[in-house]
Amino acid sequence: MAAIPSLAPLETFDIHPTRGFLPAFDPLPRLPSAFDAWEEAAHDLPKLLVSDRIRAFIERLPAFDVTQLNGEREIRRAMLLLSYLGHAYVWGEAEPAERLPAVLAVPWHAVAQKLGRPPVLSYASYALDNWRRLEPDGPIALGNIALLQNFLGGIDEEWFILIHVDIEAKAAPALIALRQAQQAIAEDRPEALERHLAMVSQALGAMYGTLARMPQHCDPYIYYHRVRPYIHGWKNNPALPNGMVYEGVQAYHGEPQFFRGETGAQSSIIPALDAVLGVTHRDDPLKAYLMEMRDYMPERHRAFIAACEQGPSVHAYLAARPQGHSTLHDLYNECVTWIERFRSLHLEYAARYIYKQGHKEANNPTHVGTGGTPFMTYLKKHRDETAEHRLAD
Repeated sequence: MAAIPSLAPLETFDIHPTRGFLPAFDPLPRLPSAFDAWEEAAHDLPKLLVSDRIRAFIERLPAFDVTQLNGEREIRRAMLLLSYLGHAYVWGEAEPAERLPAVLAVPWHAVAQKLGRPPVLSYASYALDNWRRLEPDGPIALGNIALLQNFLGGIDEEWFILIHVDIEAKAAPALIALRQAQQAIAEDRPEALERHLAMVSQALGAMYGTLARMPQHCDPYIYYHRVRPYIHGWKNNPALPNGMVYEGVQAYHGEPQFFRGETGAQSSIIPALDAVLGVTHRDDPLKAYLMEMRDYMPERHRAFIAACEQGPSVHAYLAARPQGHSTLHDLYNECVTWIERFRSLHLEYAARYIYKQGHKEANNPTHVGTGGTPFMTYLKKHRDETAEHRLAD
């Protein structure tokens, strides 16, 4: 069987056969004792935020010795802690902070460098590395997962993030099928491609089913006022027009930095699906933003997307073939329709959970997404461009 050079084994891209982009081993729940003071501050974060004096508590923490971190699981755990404490420092008092103290900024930057991501809270720390199983031998699924870290806590925050974790787990079969679909195209095996597209469609249906459960335990008002405020970044953010100064970080030379906040656009699932299915986006600021989001993804995950883009696309393969495989065309359109539905539901939630909420604080605008974009315009364009890729009957 011929191989596609650009698509190495899934393990190369840190993709697990049953977990997808979630880590192969459950996230580490705690760092070694040398980091106890930081662990305790993170554990107490909901209480410290209520005090309205979160910055004083963080500024008194001892030095975070990055050299004592061993292995990737500890590094990921450190990134989670520093990211949550960093965003609590910025957004946890009446006015946002424009500078991060060296005790926080220096280790945050050092850990982020090890992971190849900016020192800001990103989707990888917010969701991929932020869960535990209630029954260790049970599934990674709603009903058996809980967060390792919260800002304020409560069922709405917990559910909002766990929905994303469940979606990531349900996407695993699709990621396997994407690679196999490109192999089938390279070998011109339409019957095999049918099987792989059927697997993608089934996974997309499961992902949509999970997303549809968001309103069960996440109320729009609570999300907007108690969950969303802490995940904003400092790029294109009207509350922080001058960016963020990371005190003590020599690489930044005292210059303010501009990083985007946590957003689902930093998940690697949909970009990988777009790449293999051949769903493209026109060159404009939206496309530039989508490419920028890859800087916030784990390095090996964005390498997977790039590898998928180098391989053949299903859309191009089918468009070049005579109309001899109606089932294959139908399956492709089914996959595209699922992605359109997924994006449509996301757009509906954005309107309900953000856009229609009262604009009471500059720190939490209803017209700018946590990633610093006019999200309603972008999400509509996303959805419409997806629909345009359905093949004609």
